[in-house]
Amino acid sequence: MVSLLAYAINLIVQLVTLLVIVQVFLSYFLSPYHPLRQNLDRVVEPMLRPIHRILPPVGMFDFSPLILLVILQLSGKIIVALLSGIS
Repeated sequence: MVSLLAYAINLIVQLVTLLVIVQVFLSYFLSPYHPLRQNLDRVVEPMLRPIHRILPPVGMFDFSPLILLVILQLSGKIIVALLSGIS
């Protein structure tokens, strides 16, 4: 059971990571009003908003997606390690 939960958490972290990466790449190519981009923004922006409050964009560079990816990966690995230690 713990193994299944760890697998599900890992899968969710990887899915959100993929969504963030796709959102970053599409922000360079698609208009902000494109339906695909609006839907991705609706999912990713709530996770980026707290990071934007702490770390605003520097010039034309926005490092908040990178910080979000690091936080996602680290928290996912910590949670999976804790769950593995329980079993």
